[in-house]
Amino acid sequence: MELSIMFCLFTSFLLIVLFKIFIKPFVSKTHDLPLPPGSMGWPYIGETFQLYSQDPNVFFASKIKRYGSMFKSHILGCPCVMISSPEAAKFVLNKAQLFKPTFPASKERMLGKQAIFFHQGEYHANLRRLVLRSFMPEAIKNIVPDIESIAEDCLNSCEGRLITTFLEMKTFTFNVALLSIFGKDEILYRERLKQCYYSLEKGYNSMPINLPGTLFHKAMKARKELAKILAQIISSRRQKKQDYKDLLGSFMEEKAGLSDEQIADNVIGVIFAARDTTASVLTWIVKYLGENISVLEAVIEEQECILKSKEENGEEKGLNWEDTKKMVVTSRVIQETLRVASILSFTFREAVEDVEYQGYLIPKGWKVLPLFRNIHHSPKNFKDPEKFDPSRFEVVCGGCKKWNSVWPFCSSSKWIAHHITF
Repeated sequence: MELSIMFCLFTSFLLIVLFKIFIKPFVSKTHDLPLPPGSMGWPYIGETFQLYSQDPNVFFASKIKRYGSMFKSHILGCPCVMISSPEAAKFVLNKAQLFKPTFPASKERMLGKQAIFFHQGEYHANLRRLVLRSFMPEAIKNIVPDIESIAEDCLNSCEGRLITTFLEMKTFTFNVALLSIFGKDEILYRERLKQCYYSLEKGYNSMPINLPGTLFHKAMKARKELAKILAQIISSRRQKKQDYKDLLGSFMEEKAGLSDEQIADNVIGVIFAARDTTASVLTWIVKYLGENISVLEAVIEEQECILKSKEENGEEKGLNWEDTKKMVVTSRVIQETLRVASILSFTFREAVEDVEYQGYLIPKGWKVLPLFRNIHHSPKNFKDPEKFDPSRFEVVCGGCKKWNSVWPFCSSSKWIAHHITF
């Protein structure tokens, strides 16, 4: 009996020695790093209740005050690292090889698993190139008059009735998104696409229970119908054999190498990205201009000066690309609205491997949340951060610590979709 015990002890000791000699040198040094400061709350529940029982921005602000710009927590069943500095946000969002976008599986099913949001690597880079090319100045300057026409139709439809600004802006941004994706063909499909998309939107944040009668089930049916409509549009274009300069045309090019399923998923994804976020920004612009009369007057004066200059030079009255480049004050209002409103308070990324940052370990599989609103409202980055002051953007660093401190949206596709609307 004693001999067996001694043999077990000797074997254990030998294994420990062997581990230290042969295995430990190959173990990542990141495991020796500490986790960021913070608290994880209750088992499984974590700090989810504390987050959602109050204004989330108050929750984040209290954590930043206590632990600094990088801290750990546990929300929605996931261990998280939260970051609130521009430098850290840039690191996380630009290191696709270290941090991947993460979405619930139900969202992937609804938008389409091949959509740009759910991928990284070469496939994501290829899609990003295609989308960017479709929204470069050379591509969009020819549709500026059409965007103006959509805006005028929207304003005329509001005349003489009580409106909800956000809903009207959603209609406007939806129509502009369709124009940028389908070109002037969008008018042929607008109503059918709109009906399907509205059903999809209603079920997006519903419980993922795919039973008849549920919002999720209706949304999935609408998703299938959207795919059918897009298949018809793609088939029709192939038969015409024309050269299209819109986003769908870019996706359909042979050298793009995309299947019809990939094209459909990404078209639906871009429409989704364009709608709510951009409509929210436009609604906040209306609010802030209404509250800041001097700024409103400056914007009106700028627009009237552009119009007067066109009349004096004998130019056509309609808006064109060159006119938009003269809207300096208007551009500052948009930039300041993006900062103050912070449409997206935070986003989720997931560490694909153990990552070291500022002396701390971000373990593989943990969620990482860049806290955009806290970055935008930090006095370290902006003077008088709660004040709506477009003049802070008169020069690159006027009133702000760094131009890179503004993060309006979490993904390039959402930023591009927003940019085209303006």
